[in-house]
Amino acid sequence: MASKPPMLWSLLRCKCPNCRKGNLFTQRSVFPLRSMLQMHTHCTECGAKLVEESNNGPGINFVLTTLLLFLNILWYYPIFGLSYTDNSVYYFLASSVSVVLLLQPWLMRLARSVYLYLIWMTRE
Repeated sequence: MASKPPMLWSLLRCKCPNCRKGNLFTQRSVFPLRSMLQMHTHCTECGAKLVEESNNGPGINFVLTTLLLFLNILWYYPIFGLSYTDNSVYYFLASSVSVVLLLQPWLMRLARSVYLYLIWMTRE
């Protein structure tokens, strides 16, 4: 039997949680946005059932979005600095919201992938 690719790499690339080779989503790109979350019902490689529920991972999407908001301080603070004496906190909030809005399509896909991997790990 062939070895599986690493789990974290497969999760980030949105691959099947069973074989880690088949694609979860029908499109490789997130564009057009209207159909970016359409998934295969079964894996194209191993035939495993992929769609468990119609509403996969909204809580995980919230956690990823909030985490990204707070991780923005890792690049913002060394470059611009933060201070309560000027408006830098507002600039930080505006830049963080902008980054999250730009990355939201990928975060939604990643949240669904994480959700399926968590369900798959509880089965084993």
